[in-house]
Amino acid sequence: MAIPSSSANSSTFSVIGADVTVSGDIDATVDLHVDGRVEGDIRCATLVQGSNSMIKGGISAEQARISGNVEGSITAKELIVEASAKVVGDVTYEKLSISPGGHVEGSFRHKSSGTLKKEDPQDPSLKLVDQQSKVPGSPSQEPAKVSTAI
Repeated sequence: MAIPSSSANSSTFSVIGADVTVSGDIDATVDLHVDGRVEGDIRCATLVQGSNSMIKGGISAEQARISGNVEGSITAKELIVEASAKVVGDVTYEKLSISPGGHVEGSFRHKSSGTLKKEDPQDPSLKLVDQQSKVPGSPSQEPAKVSTAI
């Protein structure tokens, strides 16, 4: 049986299994599926969270499908909150979908397409910001505080 070389073994998808707990930040350039527990911030291309998983920390992703518990802010261009999800934290998004039964407790901030910019990687808040808000004299938009269960 041949063993694949490391270059042939490169993956574009990583999994944190249900029996795994990660304490620390995760910075991935690939898609990430979390079924276990993460205590730290997550940055990745696409996040898929399993319904029995827990994330305590900020999430920054192009796309995120949340099905479990999240305690922390979420910033995503496209965010899907499934019926089994419970999010406690502020949400910044371009596209948002919340399934009936999904629960979000925090503020929502919509950003127009193309206005989400990554801050310095050293910033632990993992928030994406609108560059116009940094221009002196620009009006700032305060997010609405919302607690919703659909």
